[in-house]
This record gives sequence, structure tokens and C-alpha cells, in this order.
Amino acid sequence: MSRFYITTPIYYVNDVPHIGHAYTTVLVDAFARWHNLLGEETFMLTGTDEHGLKIARTAEENGVTPLDQADSTSVRFRDAWEQLGIRNDDFIRTTEPRHHAAVQALMQKVYDNGWIYSDTYEGLYCVSCEAYYTEDELNDGNCKVHDKPAEQMREENYFFKLSAFADQLLDYFENTPGVVQPEGYRNEVLGLLRQELRDVSISRSSIDWGIPVPWDDDHVFYVWYDALINYVTAVGYGADPERFDEWWPSVHHVLGKDIIRFHCVFWPAMLLAAGITDLPTYYVHGWLLIGGEKMSKSKLNSVSPAQLIDGDEDQGYASFGVDGFRYHFLRDPAFGPDSDFSYESMISRYNTDLANQFGNLLQRVITVTGKKCGETSPAPNPDASLGALAAVAVEETTAAWARAQPPIALDATWRLIRETNEYLAANEPWKMEPGAAVDAVMGDALEALRIACILAEPAIPNGAQTAWERIGLPGRVADQRIPDDTAWGGYPGGLTLQAGDPLYPRLKG
Repeated sequence: MSRFYITTPIYYVNDVPHIGHAYTTVLVDAFARWHNLLGEETFMLTGTDEHGLKIARTAEENGVTPLDQADSTSVRFRDAWEQLGIRNDDFIRTTEPRHHAAVQALMQKVYDNGWIYSDTYEGLYCVSCEAYYTEDELNDGNCKVHDKPAEQMREENYFFKLSAFADQLLDYFENTPGVVQPEGYRNEVLGLLRQELRDVSISRSSIDWGIPVPWDDDHVFYVWYDALINYVTAVGYGADPERFDEWWPSVHHVLGKDIIRFHCVFWPAMLLAAGITDLPTYYVHGWLLIGGEKMSKSKLNSVSPAQLIDGDEDQGYASFGVDGFRYHFLRDPAFGPDSDFSYESMISRYNTDLANQFGNLLQRVITVTGKKCGETSPAPNPDASLGALAAVAVEETTAAWARAQPPIALDATWRLIRETNEYLAANEPWKMEPGAAVDAVMGDALEALRIACILAEPAIPNGAQTAWERIGLPGRVADQRIPDDTAWGGYPGGLTLQAGDPLYPRLKG
């Protein structure tokens, strides 16, 4: 069985979960669910990043220890992902002993291989990014990501010989199509690698909130290097070599465009320096904006997932539920470029696609079948016209997920749902007399709905399972497999349908 290992970035515990964090996490969960449907053994990782100057300062501002700050915020991320139906296989915290051991093991390997040396560093540092910048990388002295002044810092550090890996990385990214998707971001990585790569600082001696450098107790590792190593910690690096060898070659990182340099330049160089030659695949998305600006606590423009899932009367937000939240963020933001969050668009998408199309199709099929086809459901026709449309939907949905394009995949899936509604509208089975003709129409509609449930499961797991059960099917829709279980003719007929309340009640804008 092939494997698929996929990760979110780990989230800083100086902030609480907002819809930008949720967007990335829902994407990763949906990719994992899709690959599970393909029959692959999947492993999904998320977690929290808990070291560094930013966390230490936030804890000091809040009057708590850094670990207290990490403990209280980390659980909020766990709770948010549970509320969203995220099926992560592991949740890693960088303060865990297993992670400390993996960081020290990997960096000791890099040190022993001769890729680390000691020197003094002086430069401009953005605490929010936990990153050094040159003057030309700033905007009038301010970080371009956080719009905050960079601080001048000088300290004795250990450095990683990043410059030594420039040619090897350039060759890899130039000659490995699809390693970064969308393709435009691969060009961005190549642009970074064609610049002169400078060696980078990997330790700090001015703070102690971090993982100690094993060969020098006066230093802790710079938080970004500690954080990146979480991806190997979770699959057994340094502790379970067999497990690491099984999972690491299938790793896929999902990340925002602002952390490309760390993930696509620094991280693969570190891996090569440690003797790890299997390098990650990357899915890169743009920022989720509000009013044209990136969400942040400092700008007071962040929205929590719970406000949209459960509703927020004070803010005028309706309750979209888990499926409504997931579907919007997988369907509407184009994967790659920046996208502005629009509450009005979220309402429109929910009412159009979930209430009027998927939910209405389910309600119509169950109601008409119950009235016209007796106590049990009919089976589909082997050569039905909907069968060809379903085959196209499966093919196009599969191709779009393979290109890391959830919005295009869901458009293909929902085209089948629209076509099935149109098929019913054209045949008007509610006007037919009971008999073979109406059985043929409703059997085909039930089969199209069955296939749509499977294709839609990564986006709307709750609704897909409910619809699956209401049309009489046993087991879990998540246990179906593509392409075998999406072949036309799988609905057996002879099942008892279950009526129920509307799956997705319309929302008021």
C-alpha cells in the first residue's frame, strides 16, 4: 500500500486559532481524506510551535511562564481542530521530550558532518517572524509581513553553511516538476535560490527558552530550526528508524506563501546536511485576507472558527456548521493566490451549493422515491445517461485533487450534483405514475447521489455520511475507495430510505 504523509505548519502559541489557521488545517485534512479515499495509508500531522523570543515576550506580557503560555494556547488549537472535524493522526508540541531528542539528534548530525560553525551575527530581526532581514528586504525598516520595525541585534551564534547547498537545491527544484504546487511558487523558490545564499544563524545565546544545543549549553536552537524538525520528529527520526524510512519519502508540506524561504530553502538544505536525501513536496497557498489585509491579532481583524461554525449574534454571523465552514474555505479561495474573506460570499455559497443543490437533491430523491417507488429503493440502469456524467465527474475531481486544487475538484463534484438535479427537473418523476419508468429515473438519481457523497466526503464529511445513511447505504462513506466504488452501478437498490429534516437549512444573509 502506498503512503501519503501530509503536514500543516505548526502554529505559534502567542496567538489563538483564527480562520487563517483553520483554512490551512482544513486544506490538509481534506487532502488526507482524499488520499484515504484513494486507498493510500495516510498520516496527518499538525501541532504548535512553542519556543523562541516571540513566545517568551508574549508570556512575559501575560504574566505567565513560557510553558504556561504554551499549555493554555496549545489546547485551544486542539479544541478548534476537534470542532472542525479534523482527523489529524498526531498533534505535536515542540516542548515535548520526543521533539527535543529529535532536534538534538538531527542538528548533532549536521554538526558532525561539518556544516555548522561559530561566528558573530549582527542584523535586523523581526520578532514576530522570528527572522533576520536585510535592509532591502524591509519596507522603510518595517517587516513586510507584520508591518513592525525590525530590531537591531548582535550576538554570538552558530551558523549553518546554507551557501554550500545552493547548487544542489537549484538542480533539484529545476528538475523536479510538481515538487512545488502551484507552479508559480516553484518559480519563486528558484528565484530565491538564484540569489546569493548566505549562511544562516541557527542558535541564540541571548535567550534560554528553546532546545539546548547539545555541543554548547550556552546556546539554544533558533526557533525556526527547532520548528521545522517537527516534521521528522512525528515519524520517528532518531527514535524509530524503520518508521521514519516508511513514512518520510511520502511527505507533503502545506504552507502559506510567507514561509516559503524557511520550508523550501533552509529546510531541504538541513535535511541534505543531515544525510536525508528524500526531500518534501510542497503545496503553497496565498494569504486569507480581511479587507485586503492579512489577519493578525495586532490588527484586530481576526475571526475565530467558532464564530462561523456556531454563529456569533454580536457580530451578526450565522451558524454555518462544520460542513458549511469547511466547504466555503475549500471551494471559494483559489488555491495559490491571496483571497479576501467575504461573509456575504460564504452565505451565498452555502445557500447555493449546500442548501439548494446537495441538500435539495437528497430531500427530493428521498421524498419522490418514497411516494412513487414503494417501500424500497430502485437500482440504477447500467447504461444511464447520468452514468457518463458521473464518470466525467470522478475523472475531473480526481485530476484536480492530484494537482492540489480543491476548488476545481469540488466544482467538478458539484457539477454532477447540479446535473442530477437538472435530470430530475427534466424528467419530472413526481408527475409519473408508479412503475418501471419512475423507478428508472429515481434509481439513476440515487446512484449519482451515492457517487457524489464519496467525492464530497473530504469537504463535507458530516453531510456526506448523513446522506449516505439516508439513502439506505451501510457503513461509512469514508471507507469507500476511488475509483472502484465510484464506478456506475454500485447502488444495489432494495434499500429502505430515511426521511429527515433538511440537511442544510437555508441561511439568511
